[in-house]
Amino acid sequence: MGINKVKANTPGRREASFDDFQDLTKFSPEKNLIVIKKKRGGRNAQGKITVRHQGGGAKRFVRLVDFKRDKFNVPATVAAIEYDPNRGARLALLHYVDGDKRYIIAPLDLKVGEKVLSSKELIELKVGNALPLQFIPAGMPVSSVELEPGQGAKIARGAGNVVFVMGVEGKYAQLKMPSGEIRQVKKECLCTIGQVSNPDKRHISLGK
Repeated sequence: MGINKVKANTPGRREASFDDFQDLTKFSPEKNLIVIKKKRGGRNAQGKITVRHQGGGAKRFVRLVDFKRDKFNVPATVAAIEYDPNRGARLALLHYVDGDKRYIIAPLDLKVGEKVLSSKELIELKVGNALPLQFIPAGMPVSSVELEPGQGAKIARGAGNVVFVMGVEGKYAQLKMPSGEIRQVKKECLCTIGQVSNPDKRHISLGK
């Protein structure tokens, strides 16, 4: 992605910068993979307002992202790289050979037309593939890591985040977190090869 800077014609715009969205290849979401984000207006189950000053706003759609990557050993083709208004990272739309379609968090440098695969066995270590931590060599960058096997990705899902595998010992893999912390995670947990997309998100400033 690139960043557009604007003219400093007001104090609030002087430091403002915006995403140019040049890395997107599709601009409307897949209709079968979105649900309306239900508004509650600050009301509880009885309909009484318990949180004030909520309500209104634009209608929002939530993209249904596949964090579990549990469609094992079925090849998929990257059909598009899309924008998600609910997160900083890009989404990759996958078309599986059996006709299924799913969104995943797009890793950096994943291109349209590439093949990706998810497996519990050792497969090719290429960007976008998902496999257990026990097969990842030390020093390799990964993202979308599970905390418990089968639970779905919890670690390193934000734009530009990356986790490094430091090694596997016994039942656990040692991970170097984005914060610098070393954490132990069960070696059967799935992860996705590569850094999360859109690392320049941290350079965007909406101004004053």
